[in-house]
Amino acid sequence: MGKGQSNDADFDVTKFGAMPNTDIFQALTNAWKAACGSTSQSQVLIPEETYKLSKIELTGPCKNRIQIQLQGILQAPADLAEDNWISKGVFDGQGKVAWGKNDCAINPKCAKFAINVRFDFIKNAIVSDITSKDSKSFHFNVLGCKNLTFQNVNINAPEDSPNTDGIHIGRSIGINVINTNIGTGDDCISLGDGSQQVAITNVTCGPGHGISVGSLGRYVGEAPVQGIRAKNCTLINTTNGVRIKTRPSSPSLGVASDIHFEDIIMVNVINPMVIDQEYCPSNQCDKKNPSKVKISNVSFTNIRGTAANALAVSFVCSSQFPCEDIKVTDINLTYNGSGDPISSTCKYVKPIVSGIQNPQICSSLVSSPSIPA
Repeated sequence: MGKGQSNDADFDVTKFGAMPNTDIFQALTNAWKAACGSTSQSQVLIPEETYKLSKIELTGPCKNRIQIQLQGILQAPADLAEDNWISKGVFDGQGKVAWGKNDCAINPKCAKFAINVRFDFIKNAIVSDITSKDSKSFHFNVLGCKNLTFQNVNINAPEDSPNTDGIHIGRSIGINVINTNIGTGDDCISLGDGSQQVAITNVTCGPGHGISVGSLGRYVGEAPVQGIRAKNCTLINTTNGVRIKTRPSSPSLGVASDIHFEDIIMVNVINPMVIDQEYCPSNQCDKKNPSKVKISNVSFTNIRGTAANALAVSFVCSSQFPCEDIKVTDINLTYNGSGDPISSTCKYVKPIVSGIQNPQICSSLVSSPSIPA
């Protein structure tokens, strides 16, 4: 999905009956079927107009490669009963109609609103030069994909838009997010269970909740999260910077390992560096038992910039499965406010530190019996 290129066969949705400001479900479905049946490399073209699009499923297998060339604007239906929705162009989710009705923070059985674009079980694909705007829920959801790259993507929603994760990844391997700008009301990028070999490079995030691994430990049988690298990223006016979050009272064992944050710039970030194994949004979880997600082999390297909170580094690990092999190198953060000096806290973890330490890592330490103080 992206900019146009020369193809052997073009399938313009307007030739299949699409008209501006009307639902192009049938026209797009027919154009896709025609392209899917073509033995030549094909392009499905959505021209420069505003179209409406109800829930659609474009299925294969197809006889050759297909590119979807979005030049115009696709608007989601305003119907809140829809639970999902499906390069250059804008996916406008018209989320304002849903945000005021989203009570998921306090209601585990809340209504699920539409995701702007879902990528389910896609292999060897590139998503480029598109914009997602005002999604009702997640902007992009990635599930069961392999070797999928997002590049030059823009994601926009207000900072008070609830549950609007920019790119949520789960049960996928080999995902790349490159040269992308994300401003939204929740995590800019969130990595759910089964996320493996994910590279996040040159991403600007803000507003939003930062780049997050998790939350993990909510469901039975979650797959390991491994091989995560975020590098050369900038976070601006976000609530969190780089974060790993797992829930207490996990129903089964979990693993989060080989996770690395490097060359990250923080600009007025409230919580720049976080490991939170007591994550419990709106107190909607059981806190009786510790998290069963084992966090290990994690590094924070060359993290610099400004914090909007004096407590700039918080590593709160599980008492049952303390964090291991946590490396912290060259941290240089300054506090924007006045009063308390910049500080850090650690619980059930003893990081390996080197280089610059500002703040001093683990200036406040709660240790478990298995970890020397």
